[in-house]
Amino acid sequence: MNNKNLNNIVAFTGYGFASGLPYVLIFVTLTAWLRNIGVDLSLIGFISWIMLTYSLKFLWAPFVDRSPTKLFKKFGHRRSWIITMQLQIIVSLIILSFINPLTNLLVFALFALNIAFAGSIQDIAIDAYRIESAKLEDQGNLAAGYQFGYRIAILVGSSFALIYAENFSWSLTYQLMALLMALNILVTVYISSEKSNPDLAILNYKQSLLEPTKDFLERFGLKIASILILIIATYRLTDIVMGPMANPFYIDMGYSLSEIGYVVKIVALVATIIGVFIGGIFVKRLGLYKSLLIGAFLVMFTNLSFSYASINEKNLVLLASIVASDSLAAGIVGTVNITFLTSLVSSKYTGFQYALLTSLMAFLGKLFGGFSGIFVESFQNLYGFSYGWMSFYIFTSCLAIPSMLMIYFNKSIFVQKNAKN
Repeated sequence: MNNKNLNNIVAFTGYGFASGLPYVLIFVTLTAWLRNIGVDLSLIGFISWIMLTYSLKFLWAPFVDRSPTKLFKKFGHRRSWIITMQLQIIVSLIILSFINPLTNLLVFALFALNIAFAGSIQDIAIDAYRIESAKLEDQGNLAAGYQFGYRIAILVGSSFALIYAENFSWSLTYQLMALLMALNILVTVYISSEKSNPDLAILNYKQSLLEPTKDFLERFGLKIASILILIIATYRLTDIVMGPMANPFYIDMGYSLSEIGYVVKIVALVATIIGVFIGGIFVKRLGLYKSLLIGAFLVMFTNLSFSYASINEKNLVLLASIVASDSLAAGIVGTVNITFLTSLVSSKYTGFQYALLTSLMAFLGKLFGGFSGIFVESFQNLYGFSYGWMSFYIFTSCLAIPSMLMIYFNKSIFVQKNAKN
């Protein structure tokens, strides 16, 4: 591995952290904050719709592709957007930290929405920058570095944040997270460098929506493109739908914020990091077809194991082992899925096409995830507290089946892609 490739991996580890921190603070840790102060599960589920901004980011991707931001354009096209959005996230986190969600929930939600919006735009720029920084055969390494940084952000933004919040306050916790986000700007400014993309097509807004879509359909054909879109839209349903209820589940089962932070989240991080690199090995040695199938099966199986935890007494060892297996699967799937989506993108439309594909990947999950609190409460009304949680996890596990079947019965698509690449 040469110095340039190593530098790229280090840089995208930092970008993974910058991408993951606002996401985990809004999608994961925020749910613990709200449940900890007594907000209803159904309302927590609805607030998770804030994260639909990530699913709609293809709508503003053309603006990111078209030109750099004026204030920071000297850093390059992609990096100018990254710095601008990081500053917006920092300011919004500080303001959010001073708002009491019990008395000003609407204002609280609006600033959380602003963080999610800025985070989604930052992701567009980072994803396009990553795709433009290396050839397809090296994308697995960059994806692994990105995922590693992302998982570090999850440790900091969930485990450390929960422990800090229990010992100090939620307000100070989010202020500290803003400081860490500010430090990460150094990665953008000093560690990474950017070259212009000569293949990037500069189009007006209408063309920016139509031309990349037309390109995708022409390259794959309507039938194969439709199958790929359905696979993308359903592949991560299981873990995205269960996401808003993860921390509320731990809290409802009697675990303290410190226990969740020290045991659950740290175990999850270590297991996920291992899974990230296993995912990279899978892609290299097994190819996308087998890797996608294995990943989907592992996520379904490990998610199902939470149903067992829900009907047992509080047991940190049991929960930690289940979380470890689930996080290992999530790490594998994360790397495999990034490589899969990257393989479908044209260098002419990197920002828009990758944003569109990741939007398709998350939209159904985020949409159903908004009802996750209602699902849990409905199951609990039917079957009681513990068996209600168990039913919820059985339900989310079954959501992995459609994508598994579509991948299995369309092996030729992935074989043809591997042959071309």
